[in-house]
This record gives sequence, C-alpha cells and structure tokens, in this order.
Amino acid sequence: MCNSLLLQNSNAYFEVKMRRISVNAAMFMLLIPNLVDANEDEHHDDHHHHHEESSIETIQVRASRLGRIVTESATRIELINGEEIQEKALMRPGNISMLVAETGGVRVQTTSPSLGSANIRLQGLYGRYTQLLSDGLPLYGGQTASIGLLQIPPTDLANVEIIKGSASSLYGGSALGGVINLISRTPSKRFEGEVLANLTSKNGQDLTTYLASPVTDNFSASLTGGIHHQQIQDLDDDGWIDIAGYERASIRPRFYWQGEHDDSLYVTLGAMNEKRNSGTTNNGQLPNGEQYQLNQDSQRTDIGFVYDRPIGEDMNVNVRGSAMDQQHQHQYGTVYEDDAHQSYLIESSLAGYTNKTAWLLGVAYQSEQFSSQTFPEFNYNYQVPGLFSQVDYEATDDISLSLSARSDWHNEYGNQFSPRISILYNPDDWTFRGAYGKGFFAPSPFIEDIDEVGLSKLSPLQDLDEERAETASFDVSYVVGGSEASMTLFASNISQVTELQDTQIVNAKGETQIRGAELLLRYKWHDIKFTGSYLYTDATKLSSHGDGRIPLTLTPQHSAGMVVMWEEHGSHLLGFEAYYTGTQHLADNPYRNKSKPYWHLGLLGQITIGHFSWFVNAENLLNIRQTKEHPLLLPEQADSGRWTTDIWSRNDGFTVNAGVRFKF
Repeated sequence: MCNSLLLQNSNAYFEVKMRRISVNAAMFMLLIPNLVDANEDEHHDDHHHHHEESSIETIQVRASRLGRIVTESATRIELINGEEIQEKALMRPGNISMLVAETGGVRVQTTSPSLGSANIRLQGLYGRYTQLLSDGLPLYGGQTASIGLLQIPPTDLANVEIIKGSASSLYGGSALGGVINLISRTPSKRFEGEVLANLTSKNGQDLTTYLASPVTDNFSASLTGGIHHQQIQDLDDDGWIDIAGYERASIRPRFYWQGEHDDSLYVTLGAMNEKRNSGTTNNGQLPNGEQYQLNQDSQRTDIGFVYDRPIGEDMNVNVRGSAMDQQHQHQYGTVYEDDAHQSYLIESSLAGYTNKTAWLLGVAYQSEQFSSQTFPEFNYNYQVPGLFSQVDYEATDDISLSLSARSDWHNEYGNQFSPRISILYNPDDWTFRGAYGKGFFAPSPFIEDIDEVGLSKLSPLQDLDEERAETASFDVSYVVGGSEASMTLFASNISQVTELQDTQIVNAKGETQIRGAELLLRYKWHDIKFTGSYLYTDATKLSSHGDGRIPLTLTPQHSAGMVVMWEEHGSHLLGFEAYYTGTQHLADNPYRNKSKPYWHLGLLGQITIGHFSWFVNAENLLNIRQTKEHPLLLPEQADSGRWTTDIWSRNDGFTVNAGVRFKF
C-alpha cells in the first residue's frame, strides 16, 4: 500500500500516511484518545505543525460497524471531512441540506414546496429509504420525517459517513437505500468554542454556538445550540409564499467518559422547537378566491447513549440505545392535524478480532410508533426484534471481504432476512470494490406525496406488502500523487414500491429499476483543490396501466458538478462551485411534462484575522427560480388536496449570506 493515499471523501480530500492500528470493537465507540480525530487539525495554531500532523492522520469509519480504517474497509464508505463541513456551514448554518446535497450520487429532494421539507435520495433511490444517524444512533427516528433534514445544524459535526445501497443487513429496514451517519466533534484536552452569526439577503438570521471542555481527567462535555429565523418570502408576488417562514431553537449537550480499563460511555440529549408558516400571504388568494394557511409546529426531544468495554485484548462488548419523541401540529387550510412519532432502540453486540478476521454478533430491538389524534385510522406500532452479524476477513494484503446479515421479526410484516457482501481489491495505487445487498422497508402513510397535504384526503391503508430492494455496485479508483480518479457503476431493483394513486396508497406493479454511473476526479495543486463529478441515472418503473416502462419523476438523467477551492489554513479561503442538473420527467404538472436543465453557481470567500473569520457567500448567481418558468400554484386543487406543483428547480433565486465566526 502506498505511503500517501487519498481518502474517499465525498467532496474534498486530504493526504494520509497509513499506519495500521488495533481497531477497537464496535462502530459506535468513541475514537480512542491516541487516534488523531478527523477535526483535530482545527486546534493547531501553527500551520506548519498542522501540516505535519495531517500527514499521519488515520480516519476510522464507524458506519461499517467494525470500525475499519476507511482505506481498508471492504464496505465503501464515503467521507465528508471536517474541513468540508466547516465550508458548507458558512453557506447554510441552519441545516445540513447543502452539506449532503453537493455530494456525488446524493440528491436532496424537496417533498413539500410550501414548507420546504426535503429528504435525501442516494443513487436515485427514494428518500424514505435513507437512514439518518447521529453517532450511530437514530436520534431523528428510524423513519426520519422529511422536515427533520432542515432542523439539524452542522455546527458540531466532525465528519459525515455515507453508505450507498442497501444497508438493511447493518441497520434494519430503515436503511434500505443507505445510511448517512453524522459524527459529532469530540472535545480536545483544552477548552474550545465558537460562535457563528449569519445574515441572508432573504431576511434570514442564524446564531449557532459550540462549546467543549474537559471536566476531569476522564470526563468531558460539549454543548451545541442554535437560534434560527426566516421571514416569509413571496418572490414572484403572486400571493403564495415561496420560502416558508420559521422560528427555530435547538440545544444538544453531549457527555464523554473514559474509564480506567479503556471502557467508554457517551450520552447525548437533544431538544428542538420550531414554528414554520407558509400558504397564502395576508393579501393573497388561491385561484378559487380563498385563503389557505399551511403551517407546522414541531417539538422534538431525544436521548441516546453508547457504552463500549473491551474484554481482554481481542474482544469488545457494546451497548447502545436511543429514544425520540416528536410532536407535530399541522394546519392545511381549514384542516388541523395533531400527531406524534416515537422511536426507540436498544442494542447489544459482541465483537472479536484476530490477525486476519474481525467478527460481530448482536441483538437489537427497534420500535416505531405513530399516533394521530385527528386521524387514528393511520396509527401504527411497529415492534422489530432482530439478530445481526458481520465478518470482515483479510484474505491477503490486497484482498478483503465483508459479509453481514440480519434477521428481523417484524410484528406486521413477518420474518425478514437481509444479507450484504462487499469485496475490496487494493493493488498498489488502484482500489476495486464490489457490493451486493438486499433489504426491506415497512410501509407507512408518509411517502413523499403526503408531505404537502397531510392525511385528510388519504384513504386508510389496506393490505400493503413490505417494500423490497436489491442493490449492487462496482467501483474503481486510482490515486497517484495529488490526483484521484474514480468511477462507480450501480444498479437497484425495487419491488412492491408504495405510491399514491388517486387517494389510495398501493403497492406498485412490477419493479422500479435504477441503473447508473458516477465519475469523480480530484486534483490538488499547492493550496488549490479541484473536484469534478458526473452522475448518470437511468431510473424507470412500470406504468400504472402495465403497458410499458416510464421514467421516474424528479430524477435527472444527467447531473454534474465542479468545485475549485483555494485555502490557506488560518488565513483565507476562496471557492467557486458550479452544479448542473439535467432534464427531469414531471407528473401531474399542467404546465410542462419535462423540466428545463439548469445551472447553480456559487462563490464563497472567507478571511481569518486572529480568532475572527469573516465570510460572505453568494448562491444561485444566475438567479434561477422555478416560478420564472411557470407558477407554483396549480389552476385548481388536485384530488390529493395539494395546491402546488413539485419543485424540480431552485425556488429561492439569487441569495447572499454573510457573517462572522469567532473561535476561542
């Protein structure tokens, strides 16, 4: 293996010199102190010392469950490192949507044009199949609500791990399409903190803070908080709000304890409250002459823990759990909905390590509950005990295998078996990976079409089968010097997909088939980094009449991106990005059947003087806005109850945000 490798970072890269480490057991452990944390480079005041430290960084990934080094893991895990996260936090301090949206093969899809809610689609798969985790815990629910993506600030993130393709063998039915694991920053050995203030040209404001400190020799803590405001915006003056207004506050303390026998405990608590408003303006009207208020109040509380303890030198026991409660109060015109989501997890696993093999056996119990005071006919209570296992085997210095499998006993959908196999071949500067997996997803009323209209028009669910998928991928990458090139081929077959037909959710006929390819190029020249990407997606499903295959809606066949970033740590940053989105097929849009392709251009600049970093960011330089092409409002209300078309383009127009980050 070469001394200098390029990490599989999704939007940026940095050089590492590999050194083999003894990997502690489960993915959910805290990084042991003698490892250099992915975000530690932020704490080095001297730039030359920082460069020396970076040259021996080793990044341990946790989404593969056995905590392998990223370049040695047979399971392909793409990383967004701390440096990239800090850049994206300047562009969108209030949520992680931009952070993941500009990653190859990842698309953030708006599900409610009015409220702005969105979910994450991995390689064309439906967003409800993506499991969103925080430090390996489903703190936002096993089936994360679409609005949740807009309520998670990136302030305290160290890195983000992404597994594309079915990961049900590792995480159960909620990870049918993949996993996004948000890894929080761990406190260093001294007090640190930052405050970020941000203003936007669309009358939005953000104030976030991060504080971390050791308390005793073996105990430390951090605190993340944020206050966010957005004024409602009617950009085309048609009486309908294009950008929802909101008031949001959140707080998250985290606690870290390290025992004398290398055991560790991590505990986190979170609370969030948001009021979001949209619909018609005070003087606005629908085409039928009526006013329409579309509002949502959200309150979420959660708690999670991870306990990790070595047994001798070659085994490890891990126990983790989480609980989440989310209350929603919706208003859709004259209809009010009051509901609650609860999610619970308790899991224990045992892992062992030899020279060539790492293995893990575990038992888990998951619970997903939904209760509506307004429409109790849609209530569900899923109880899912399961057993899971994983074996990683290093066959030779160049070849590694990873086998994982999970059996779940779903109280509504019976026994489910989810396998996954991954293989790595790593000769010299080349890396080849292949993966195949199968999984399932338990249906719920909350498919993408429901986010805009709620449950009032929906018929009770009847005789639905679980959604099933099989996914496969093959990728090859070549790294030499400061350059990297990689290509990924992927394919998915999804059967029994739930979709809305008139007012009834049904299992679609036939298979949804997705085929595609990703191309990624990176080059570093002194302090300048170049990144180019291209994504081809061919996604089709059987027509509702069964007379042929039709393209999936809101799935561009061609998309591409380019990023140029010039950065000198502790001094300045200047970046330019350009993203292309090709033609998309549309459904139930009376104005057009296909979207227009469009470009999104952005400029970011930052100057650091002492403890202060001043930044300005310009987004959507071409002032792309869907309402320039056709109205967002439909001429008349659809049978489902919605008054808007889907969002296929940007709907915010040219926007500038600027602010200051103070580190201490």
